[in-house]
Amino acid sequence: MRVSTGGFMEKLDKDIIALLTEDSRITCKRLAAALNITEKQAEERVRSLEERGIIVKYTAIINADGFDEDFVEALIEVKVTPQRGHGFDAIAEEVSSHGEVQSLYLMSGAYDLAVIVRGKSLKEISRFVSEKISTFDSVISTATHFILKKYKVEGAATVEPEGGKRISVQA
Repeated sequence: MRVSTGGFMEKLDKDIIALLTEDSRITCKRLAAALNITEKQAEERVRSLEERGIIVKYTAIINADGFDEDFVEALIEVKVTPQRGHGFDAIAEEVSSHGEVQSLYLMSGAYDLAVIVRGKSLKEISRFVSEKISTFDSVISTATHFILKKYKVEGAATVEPEGGKRISVQA
């Protein structure tokens, strides 16, 4: 549900979201200082964004190369037959209910759903696809792509550029 609270508040909400997206650990005191509002106003706006379901979760972006736990991630393309009266929502809800599923997106193009999954091994992910995803009645086909390396996640670089600095490229 979208609630209009006037132009200033909508801009304020967008500014708060931008700052929280950049650093989810930012305090309400720092938000207030950056936005020239009181700390209480910052707390109220953040709480309102959470209650309205606009802010869903705070998280950290992990560089898997520096992480001591082994896991495998894959992007699974899923082509489905939409269900009468529910479209893609029912199958998306069913797929997302599995713990292996990290993210799920409705897509345009050659396939309908993009599913990001995480498992302990290639075999575990293969089993997930063959025993769970592909068994749904509305699934027509799947294509699994294993993620080999992440260079950038949610706008944050996970790999240091060669030489430690970016090379200036000018035309």
